[in-house]
Amino acid sequence: QVQLVESGGGLVQAGGSLRLSCVASARTFTSYAMGWFRQTPGKERDFVAAISSSGGRTYYADFVKGRFTIARDNAKHTVYLQMNSLMPEDTAVYYCNAVTYLISWKPILGSWGQGTQVTVSS
Repeated sequence: QVQLVESGGGLVQAGGSLRLSCVASARTFTSYAMGWFRQTPGKERDFVAAISSSGGRTYYADFVKGRFTIARDNAKHTVYLQMNSLMPEDTAVYYCNAVTYLISWKPILGSWGQGTQVTVSS
């Protein structure tokens, strides 16, 4: 069972930046495309960004294009999300998961990590 541990969240002012990290426990990490999702209370998790298993292709939700950058380091089993020009509406708990594309990006793993809270003040 792959375990995912997210970190890097925090409180930041609007316009600021944060870099999130997600470390996976399994070597099979390198076989999967990886993605970031975010969730606010009472709402479903929304797709944010994805990266192919090799890191050669990236995909973004429209609301983060040009502001967020996803990257991965397969040697470290880690996927990153660099978030710039943060806005109060980016406030959410951010999660990572292995992903696949079926009409839209879907998480593969049934279990999620604890997530990391991002709070953007205005």
